[in-house]
Amino acid sequence: MNENERGGPSRRALIGWGGAGLALGAAAAGGGVALSDDGPSAAPAGSGGAVEFHGRHQAGIATPVQDRLHFAAFDVKTEDRAEFVQLLKDWTAAARLMTAGKPVGEGAYGGLAEAPPDDTGEALGLSPSRLTLTVGFGPSLFERFGLADRRPAALADLPKFPGDNLDKSRTGGDLCVQACADDPQVAVHAIRNLARVGFGKVAVRWSQLGFGKTSSTTPDAQTPRNLMGFKDGTRNIAGTETARLDKHVWVSASDGDAKSAWMTGGSYLVARRIRMNIETWDRASLQEQEDVFGRDKGEGAPVGKAKEHDAPFLKAMKPDAHVRLAHPDSNGGITILRRGYSFTDGTDGLGRLDAGLFFLAYQRDVREGFIPLQRRLSAHDALNEYIQHVGSAVFAVPPGVRDSHDWWGRALFSKEA
Repeated sequence: MNENERGGPSRRALIGWGGAGLALGAAAAGGGVALSDDGPSAAPAGSGGAVEFHGRHQAGIATPVQDRLHFAAFDVKTEDRAEFVQLLKDWTAAARLMTAGKPVGEGAYGGLAEAPPDDTGEALGLSPSRLTLTVGFGPSLFERFGLADRRPAALADLPKFPGDNLDKSRTGGDLCVQACADDPQVAVHAIRNLARVGFGKVAVRWSQLGFGKTSSTTPDAQTPRNLMGFKDGTRNIAGTETARLDKHVWVSASDGDAKSAWMTGGSYLVARRIRMNIETWDRASLQEQEDVFGRDKGEGAPVGKAKEHDAPFLKAMKPDAHVRLAHPDSNGGITILRRGYSFTDGTDGLGRLDAGLFFLAYQRDVREGFIPLQRRLSAHDALNEYIQHVGSAVFAVPPGVRDSHDWWGRALFSKEA
């Protein structure tokens, strides 16, 4: 089978180039894909199809939310800027192939018997499952490679909020990759392959599997429920609401100064691992649960209303109700795009379920989005009795990969960009 049929360069070429050939092979594979100026196009939910990789914005933000998540934060191990840039090119090439449902390089078999395969192989025979891969750069990355003067002010370090009990082993990271798909094996395969490609240059710092999306970016989809049994993200920004996305999510050329111009078309991601005290919650009365959220548990309607999407009357809710405190009308219009997932990681050794919400939120500026909103919630929200934030990270998510010659982070690392 020739190189074009396999969707990438030969194993021998990859060995000869030390992995650098990945970018060239994937460029050939992706060169014929149409580019949407507004961002990647979406495959219908449940179709198993491919989401367009190229676009003005990275897929996996306003894209219809898939059912499964594998999120990984990485530490950079190399001190060589050129080597790290080559890794970003190789990652982009691999992502371009995997999101199209193709194996990386020469695939999981058929190459040199004496060398490890290019692809780990566990996604063989599976559809693309609407896989999206979204990369972000953490604050600590800007302490490397002469990037200190390129760190955007909007990529602010998160302060310690009241009630935080952060585990250092689940916090921070030089960069992240968010893999979302409808098949968990496809998402895990993607992160595993990228970690393999990056061996020796990056290492996984922490990761999180997620299921049961807790927010939707599709306006006509049923609102998902979190592990507390309540509908979540009723008023979340939809992927079709371009005006709201431009206002609240996408970085504009007018934001910041010259040092952050490379972020135009990107966004800022806050990731928080929020453990739920499930056993305590399950013993709370129904009335207490509904008072905590400010919605009824069945329909999801705001207090005093009949339907989920009825405009809430905030003053009818208790002063510490979650919906009342988190609503844009209570926060000067602060709006974030939520894309979280439920998680359960077994038990904690004391018979309690280690479960909760892996909170993911995209915004135009962390200083004007998550930070002031969380300060209000952490100080007053009745929900705090039942949850605890145990992991945290923030990342600058650069704009999308525009064509087959582009790569993740080019605008940051290339002076000519």
